[in-house]
Amino acid sequence: MKITREIKTAILILGGVSLFIYGYTFLKGNTFFKDTKTIYGVYEEVEGLISGAKVSINGLSVGKISKIDFLPNTTKILVTMDIREELDFSEQSTAMLYETGVIGGKAIAIVPVFNSKRVIKNGDTLKTVVKPGFTELINRQIEPLQTKIESMLASADSLFSGVSNVLDNDTQTNLKSTLENLSITAKNLNNASMAAIKILDSNQKNLNKTFNNIKYTSENLKSITDSISNAQFSYAIRSLTQTAESLNNIVSSIESGKGTAGKLINDDGLYENLIEASKELESLLSDLKKHPKRYVHFSLFGKKEKPFVNEEN
Repeated sequence: MKITREIKTAILILGGVSLFIYGYTFLKGNTFFKDTKTIYGVYEEVEGLISGAKVSINGLSVGKISKIDFLPNTTKILVTMDIREELDFSEQSTAMLYETGVIGGKAIAIVPVFNSKRVIKNGDTLKTVVKPGFTELINRQIEPLQTKIESMLASADSLFSGVSNVLDNDTQTNLKSTLENLSITAKNLNNASMAAIKILDSNQKNLNKTFNNIKYTSENLKSITDSISNAQFSYAIRSLTQTAESLNNIVSSIESGKGTAGKLINDDGLYENLIEASKELESLLSDLKKHPKRYVHFSLFGKKEKPFVNEEN
């Protein structure tokens, strides 16, 4: 049988369409030659998730999202997932919604839990969780910072309002006059410093001579005072040394019993004689006071002298 050109063209077109459909479904994670099972997940919000997004386990694509719709009689979102039939993880696993990138949309990653007694079946519903995306994390970090900035701006606004209330027209006028006076004072100080510099420059030689004279005079005074101090100290030291030696000799002589002072200090008999003599002198003075006529008398014709009689006897 002869195949016409039209039949060949139709076969070629059908083959191309079949290859296109197979390649498209292969890129989407599906295949005509493998069986799948359908599982579900319920989320509060799935912004950025679209039908055809991949379902993965540890980064490996194991299926796709076939349908996204409302759960009947609620505002929750029911996500239908078609995954490979041979997967045997437990129904206790978790379907985590995550952000694939800043502009990459969202996908679902299954966090598997393996339990041979409770293997997932067609029509089961997994637990769900939403992983914060990059944008959401940034928003969470910026939100407290935004609150602080708003409070700072409010404080600054109130501060500026208070300053505006304090700085009325009179206060502003006083501040301006004060600043003008400060400027005038600064100019006067600058002029005074310039005049002082001119005076110092014109009298530089005289000042140098004066300072040199003062230096020379102070050096001479220092040398004179040093000489006087050295001379006085040496003379005083020699005098003290001689005095100490003389005192040492005197003390040594007294301790050895030499001389009058040594005998007076070391001779006990002399001490006792002095005591007796002082007693006799005391009795003599007492008798002289009581009987002065015994010792002093005047007579023109002469009078016989009476002997001394001790009253105690």
